[in-house]
This record gives sequence, C-alpha cells and structure tokens, in this order.
Amino acid sequence: MIEKLKEIQAHYAELEQRLVNPQIASNPELSTPLLKELKELTPVVQSAQRLMDLKKRAEEATTMLKEPDEDIQELARQELLETQSQIAEVEDEIKGLLLPRDPDDDRNAILEIRAGTGGDEAALFAADLLRMYTRFIERHKWKQEYLTVNPSEAGGFKEIALLVSGDGAFGTLKWESGVHRVQRVPATESQGRIHTSAATVAVLPEAKDVDVNINTDDLRIDVYRSQGAGGQHVNTTDSAVRITHLPSGIVVSCQDERSQYKNKSKAMKLLRARLLDQARQEEAAKVAADRRAQVKTGDRSEKIRTYNFPQNRVTDHRINLTLHRLESILGGNLGELIENLKLHDRAEKLKVGAN
Repeated sequence: MIEKLKEIQAHYAELEQRLVNPQIASNPELSTPLLKELKELTPVVQSAQRLMDLKKRAEEATTMLKEPDEDIQELARQELLETQSQIAEVEDEIKGLLLPRDPDDDRNAILEIRAGTGGDEAALFAADLLRMYTRFIERHKWKQEYLTVNPSEAGGFKEIALLVSGDGAFGTLKWESGVHRVQRVPATESQGRIHTSAATVAVLPEAKDVDVNINTDDLRIDVYRSQGAGGQHVNTTDSAVRITHLPSGIVVSCQDERSQYKNKSKAMKLLRARLLDQARQEEAAKVAADRRAQVKTGDRSEKIRTYNFPQNRVTDHRINLTLHRLESILGGNLGELIENLKLHDRAEKLKVGAN
C-alpha cells in the first residue's frame, strides 16, 4: 500500500505543478479536468500523509521502549498501542478511498417514479416520494427539470420523471432505485384499516450523445394530442411526442411542453438514459457473481424500503436499518439513510476484495 500511496502523492504534486502553469491555469479546457482529478485525489493524499505521520510516531515510540527509565517505557507502550490502533483505522479508510469509483457517479441523474400496486393510494404515495426527493434536491442546491408528468385523476401521479443536475447527483440518488412500500390508513378508508401500496423508483445516469449511438432508422416517432387532467395547453395541439426504440422495445413519451420540438428533446434525453442504463445492467450482470454480497442499487423489482405511518417508522431492508423519523425523512432528510447505504456498500466491496 505504501508504494501505491507514494505514487499517488507524486502524481498529486505533478498535478499541482501543472496547474500553476499560466497557460494551463488560464485555459478552462485544460485546467478543469486537472482540478477535478486533484479534488478526487485530495482525500487519499490527506489520509496518506496522516498515515505517514502515525507510522513515524510509532517508530519513535518503539525507540523509546529501549530507554532505561521504566516510566518512559510505560509512556512509550501506551503511545505505541494508541498509534497502532489509529494506523489500522487510517489504513481501512485508505482502502475504501482506493476502491474503484463508479465512473457515472459525478453525472446528472434522471429520477423516475411510478405508482405501483395500490391504485389511487399508490399514485398519492408517488406524489409523497416526489416531494421527498424535491426537498432533498433543494437541500443539495441541485437543479431539477421535469421530463414527463402523468398525473392521476384522483390526485398524485401515475408516472413522473425529472432530470436532476448537480455535482454527484447520480452517485447520491442511485441508492433510491427499487420498490418503495407504504403502510398507512388511506383517507378514503372508513374502517380505519391499514393498506399497503407501493411505488417504484428508478435512478439513471444522464447519458451524453457520445455514450449511446442511436440510429434514427431505429426510431418510430409518433405525435399526438396531449392528454391529462386539465390545463391551458392540453388537447389543443399535436405537440405530445412518443418515441419507440425498435431494437430494444423501449418507449418514452413527453407531453408537458407546448412545443413538439421541446417534447421530443426531453423524450430523447429519457431514451438515452434508459439505453445507457440497459447497457449498465447488462455489464453488471456479467460480474454479478463477484458483487453478490453488495447492496443492490439497480434492481427495480427489489423491495428496498418500507414507510410505516402508524409506527412512524422507515425501514431500509437492504441494511436492516430502522429509523423512527418518518415525517422528517419524507421531508427530504435522507442523508442518514444514504450515508449508511454507502458505508455498507464500501464494507462489502472490501470483503470481496479481501477474498
């Protein structure tokens, strides 16, 4: 590990030297990727320096053990024990930092929410999830743009998708993919019985044009009159767009803009993201045996979380974590859940690497 860390420190110093070059510093095209790499390496370099300092302290304590004074020897033993414990902690921290990162973590994210089992109550729960994520997005000062909105006549949403733009949006939100279940008494329930409903969440990295090669001959594009629960621009023009990718069978649609061009542009963003996600899923399947023990973030059929209103409880089933702060979590305070998922995933990856 020490040799690897020395290489990283040397590369870090080289990056710093390049960035003080006026020709590079004044050119965003040259400096931006260097600054990004520097930012990614900074936690590793800082931990590496701390490890070096601790090892030096351990060497000094070992030397002090040879002193004839017994009091000094006792102090040296205590120092050595404390330092060795800290060294072990920092080494574990560095191993986690050196794990391969998902190259898509820094991308924008496309967040899709669909009502599942439970009829009207599922559509209302989808709206609750949307509010939760919207508040979480606002706390991170990310931007959001609605790509498609399909409201339910009884309130809530049958389906909704939005583009979340911001540093690390996908890497943070990807832990939310899966089936979310709610247990509560619906407003329409006269007997006070608890109902169980569900909504599915899919988080996809935004795809760039270079990521997915789409042949226009593989697309069937249909335009139609917008349908919905009402509004000034519904049922007035043939502005809604439905795009079918014939080889994969993926269908996307958008009807939220007045302009057919804007609806087509949003639908293409959604299509690219789904095609990229399909490629990611296929690649992940090839290495599934090596990742069997890790937190599953891409399986849309997996029940990942339960929101129980009578018990004020939220349980994440992937890591068996239960928090009795349902209102706070639905208010967008997802930080503790997501951080625990990240820590668990890192620990599982370290186990796989050790084996």
